[in-house]
Amino acid sequence: MFERNSIQYLRQWRTKTNRKPLILRGARQVGKTTIVSQFAKDFNQYVYLNLEKEQDCRLFSETMDIEQTIERISYSTHTQLDSETLLFIDEIQNSPLAIQQLRYFYENHPEICVIAAGSLLENYAGKTFSFPVGRVEYMAMHPCNFYEFLNAIGKTDDQKTILENKGHLIHERLMQSFKTYTLIGGMPEIVANYAETQNIRASESIYSTLLNAYKDDVEKYAISKSQAATIRHILEYGWAKAGEIITYEKFAGSNYKSREISEAFLTLQKSMLLETTYPTSCVQMPIIPNLSHHPKLLCVDTGLVTYQSGIRDELFNSTDIQDVYRGKIAEHIVGQELIAYSNSIDSKRYFWQKSVKSEAEVDFLYVFESKLIPIEVKSGANAKLKSIQQFMALSPTKIAIRIWSKPFEINDIANPIDGKTFKLINMPFYMVGMLDKIIQENI
Repeated sequence: MFERNSIQYLRQWRTKTNRKPLILRGARQVGKTTIVSQFAKDFNQYVYLNLEKEQDCRLFSETMDIEQTIERISYSTHTQLDSETLLFIDEIQNSPLAIQQLRYFYENHPEICVIAAGSLLENYAGKTFSFPVGRVEYMAMHPCNFYEFLNAIGKTDDQKTILENKGHLIHERLMQSFKTYTLIGGMPEIVANYAETQNIRASESIYSTLLNAYKDDVEKYAISKSQAATIRHILEYGWAKAGEIITYEKFAGSNYKSREISEAFLTLQKSMLLETTYPTSCVQMPIIPNLSHHPKLLCVDTGLVTYQSGIRDELFNSTDIQDVYRGKIAEHIVGQELIAYSNSIDSKRYFWQKSVKSEAEVDFLYVFESKLIPIEVKSGANAKLKSIQQFMALSPTKIAIRIWSKPFEINDIANPIDGKTFKLINMPFYMVGMLDKIIQENI
């Protein structure tokens, strides 16, 4: 299995002077267990406990004394837990006692590196257990970003070319790779399968298995039969709404009321299977979302979206991903890249609306050093960037971003609204992962 970028985050976590047990959060099958197994190679000892197994779960079932717990783990696994040991407690939601004992690893044995993870952990929290506040930290895991995809399929030289800001030299090749990434998506098992087979259709059974697994999980976290039915409806038909501003009432052709859909969405958001991105009319920090307005839907993975929505052939045969699905797939894959850009569980996406009655709308707002940078996913002439022009007329920010299918370029734009000039940075899709670097060089 290929190495994920998040392993660098784990290595930084290990060296912290005030390191706390780390809880990995992410949707099922985004690679939580795999990345810990890779990280374990940095240690002399690796202890893996799966609390779905009764024998492992029993290690935490009889005592709250951390010394006895460590002794039991050491005896059971034939190891001595110390500073060169990585202890990974998987499926930790099966033992509320194990979750509570994380605080004692922090307080009594901070030298031991402890990582925990669990399927649907976010939905159990607050119902059957609570996390030891202030005694643990979190890392969000997401599907692979484009640079990880290039690494997985052996195109590390192309990855290096982008990072050196020389993508224009192989622009068409990089855009073709990005279209393949948009089609395949970033779920690690699917990316690994494509890397091995180089066959886009070879992963269709994996998509189906993943989608059915998400549906099978419904009973584990739905609070009622009616909510389970609502969640199943979203998991069956909601993918076709990815990248769109959605209405909860009668969502995706259903008869469900707004409250039913919104509660189901909240549950799925906790599972990190989707994100509802709300608009704001703010042009500078702090961001205050307009929660009474309709949100935009971002699903966990664009590959799953294209598969379940039945638009794979259209995307495969397209010459520009911005021409597919009314441009929503292009916007969605940029959203996925922005989500994957951060390991923080508090990271949120927003888009800009001048007002509920105005058509002025910017696809994303990106926070950089307390500044709000507008991002449009759009082709066409500079004169057609009316929403960015309206945003820039109100904003103290002097730069704006356009993501498009052409090579990298920077334009100075005279805003027809106020006559002031701003810098428009035109970035090809494959450079989204370089946002911070490009902004820093031009701010």
